[in-house]
Amino acid sequence: MSSKLPVLIAGAGPVGLTVALVLTRAGIPVEVFEKATDLAEDLRASTWHPPTLDMLDRIDPALTRRIIEMGLIARHTQYRDRRDGLVAEFDLEQLRGDTAHPYRVQCEQFKYTRLLREVLQPTGLAHLHFGAAVVGATNHADSVELQVEDATGRRSVRGSYLVGADGVWSAVRIAAGIEFEGFTFPERFYTASTQFDFAPHFDRLSLVNYVSDPQEWCVLLRVPGLWRVLFPTAPDEPDEQVMSDAATERRLQAVVARHEPYQTVHRTIYRVHQRVAQRYFTGRMVLAGDAAHVNNPLGGMGMNGGLHDAISLANRLVRIDRGEPAEPLLAHYERERRPIAIDYINANTGRNKKIMEERDPAVRAQSQDEMRRMADDPVQAREFLLRTSMISALRAAALVQ
Repeated sequence: MSSKLPVLIAGAGPVGLTVALVLTRAGIPVEVFEKATDLAEDLRASTWHPPTLDMLDRIDPALTRRIIEMGLIARHTQYRDRRDGLVAEFDLEQLRGDTAHPYRVQCEQFKYTRLLREVLQPTGLAHLHFGAAVVGATNHADSVELQVEDATGRRSVRGSYLVGADGVWSAVRIAAGIEFEGFTFPERFYTASTQFDFAPHFDRLSLVNYVSDPQEWCVLLRVPGLWRVLFPTAPDEPDEQVMSDAATERRLQAVVARHEPYQTVHRTIYRVHQRVAQRYFTGRMVLAGDAAHVNNPLGGMGMNGGLHDAISLANRLVRIDRGEPAEPLLAHYERERRPIAIDYINANTGRNKKIMEERDPAVRAQSQDEMRRMADDPVQAREFLLRTSMISALRAAALVQ
């Protein structure tokens, strides 16, 4: 049994468990605290971008193979207009020289967290605590103290570092006194998942489709066995009305009209934020994933950006464990990752939303013409794919001093 103080991790989502994976591979013990009673079955994040698969491949090729096996390979991404059909199609095969995985994989994040639990359990270095809510944390010169509340009451746990991977309402970020700068969109996003196959009803529908419309844009994403349809929702419409059978049926019938009613297997509604933490660490408390930055999901960058945080941070914690000075390494993590959240993730997802919801006919036509020109020009298409697949962001991060 290791005599080292463990690294404490708040949150057993994909980010927290990926930090745990990298640390345990280096022989560092971890204690993971999750307020829910089990791993979440969260259907929101399902896109794996090429560089994320590359990064996981370097940690454990078998892990990457399992993700690909559990998911669907999506080589093409389409931008469509709800009235006029296909606007532009981008082929990720054009990135074959830039990545070992020139495609997206559509695999829900809950499958990944369950896979990681399987991988972590035999190590003896990772202990997962469910029903354990983080209620406070305190920095000390040589350690960090975490306050946790579970069925037995409140207790303190001491660790070498504390990783806040506990989402948008991060208790670690609050305990560290770090501001979460940005805004919350007035509209919410609503996703309905159905086994109905939309593909035969469109001309060459891809597995990933962003469909613009001045009245009600939508996103059509294919995951194994299901199509997920995402809609924007008016801020003043009650949740129960949005998620009702009648309202859901009306919206899905507007995508593809059919005589039979739609059967949905999952519905969820959630608020969407565009925020970035003012700092990424204070003392021995460090933020990653949604605790550090959140964005709208149009582009599939949230989970991927969080996993990039996780791997970058965990590698630095390994170096600290081996004797390198902590402050410069954590400061470099902040300099590397925080601008990526602002200049790449939030900028790209914000641009996607603006294009899809644009109401001015002239601006819409101009945007679609530009998209067509990009798709038709191999040089521009590759640059676009480098940016939207997050390869450009990682290359920029590698240049940070």
